[in-house]
Amino acid sequence: MKRRPYHILVCNDDGIGAAGLLALVKEMKKLGVVTVVAPDKQQSAVGHAITMNSPLRITKVFRGKKFFGYAVSGTPADCVKIAIRAILKEKPDILVSGINHGSNTSINIIYSGTVSAATEGTILGIPSIAFSLTTYDKPDFHFAAKIAGKLAAMVLRKGIPAGTLLNVNIPPVPEKEIRGVKITRQGKTRWDDTFDVRRDPNNKEYYWLTGTLEIIDTSSDTDQIAVMNRYVSVTPIHYDLTNYRSLPALRRWKLNA
Repeated sequence: MKRRPYHILVCNDDGIGAAGLLALVKEMKKLGVVTVVAPDKQQSAVGHAITMNSPLRITKVFRGKKFFGYAVSGTPADCVKIAIRAILKEKPDILVSGINHGSNTSINIIYSGTVSAATEGTILGIPSIAFSLTTYDKPDFHFAAKIAGKLAAMVLRKGIPAGTLLNVNIPPVPEKEIRGVKITRQGKTRWDDTFDVRRDPNNKEYYWLTGTLEIIDTSSDTDQIAVMNRYVSVTPIHYDLTNYRSLPALRRWKLNA
């Protein structure tokens, strides 16, 4: 019996018109039937926020005269929820999020809307992958999309352990300079945040978040260092935030005394 085509849900946090999303959709169409459900505007660094105090609106988006996907007036997590619960008739075989314009390694994972879309897919029982190209300067998504296609095909064949998603970061270098693919762990590198104090045209003070990346990791098996060494980083992560090693010590506290 012939198998039905794979159904692939594509989301992102850069918005439905983002170049990285278009490159990812083009690649995923080589693997199966694609449904795009993405934010109607930029939603970077919103984390796993969901919309509760205002309505969500869905708009059909066309490229030329051809239907492209659904734009949602909400966050990446909203997009995945509403895709599964309201738009699609059945769960997709896989969810892919991205390709993000910028890195999502180390502590950035916590803030990432791209990763949160994949996390929401995992919560809903869908094998999910987040893809990011680690640059903000003149991104070329061609190789990142190629890697996305290979990994998505692998996951469709082999699956992912329950409760786990893959966070993939691709170095922004030509394909011939990529040294390989490395399975990594989440690092601890973070941004050293500062706030610039500025003045608007009415001379009112406002603050603008800025900062520098503080490289804390040194081990080659961490995501940030792997990318810096020109490896594609593939990190298995999950949404269980429990620190299991701390449980025995905390259970010895006499909290009921």
